[in-house]
Amino acid sequence: MEELDMEQLRYPIGHMALPNSITQEQINEWILVLEGVPQRLEHLVLDLSEQQLETPYRPGGWTVRQLIHHIADSHHHSYTRFKWALTEDRPLIKAYAEKDWSILFDAQSGPIGLSLDYIKALHGKLVYMLKGLDSEAMDKVYIHPDGNLSVTVAQTIGKYAWHGSHHIAHIENLLKRKGWI
Repeated sequence: MEELDMEQLRYPIGHMALPNSITQEQINEWILVLEGVPQRLEHLVLDLSEQQLETPYRPGGWTVRQLIHHIADSHHHSYTRFKWALTEDRPLIKAYAEKDWSILFDAQSGPIGLSLDYIKALHGKLVYMLKGLDSEAMDKVYIHPDGNLSVTVAQTIGKYAWHGSHHIAHIENLLKRKGWI
């Protein structure tokens, strides 16, 4: 597979890029994306066979099952990061080893329904909370240990809207390439 093709397989919607200045309109759009992640994901994967769930989205990539569990794990972390930023003064968050989490027993073999249900509940709570935040809350930050970066609540909304869409595109592109949809 050519390098260009591999880049497209890895980043089907492009690399994450946030604007320097984030508007309320962008925040509202990102919240709508987050609100739709559970339904978009479930629509794609609910009828997949066990064999299809064990198919990597690209050579050397995670399986569809691992992607589903990864979205649940990652967005769980995002919810906690939001809460820390909103309730503490510039908290230093803990990063997690997502690749190592993806090889744990639950990510390798767990029923996808567990994570689909969790994503529905988590996104329900997350979106409800985000819709209630004012502009002052959007400017609150946490510190990410990788590079000691200050990350705002508004930036985090954009990052996770991208993240959900990024992995949904991985699955959707695989299903199209395989002729499963």
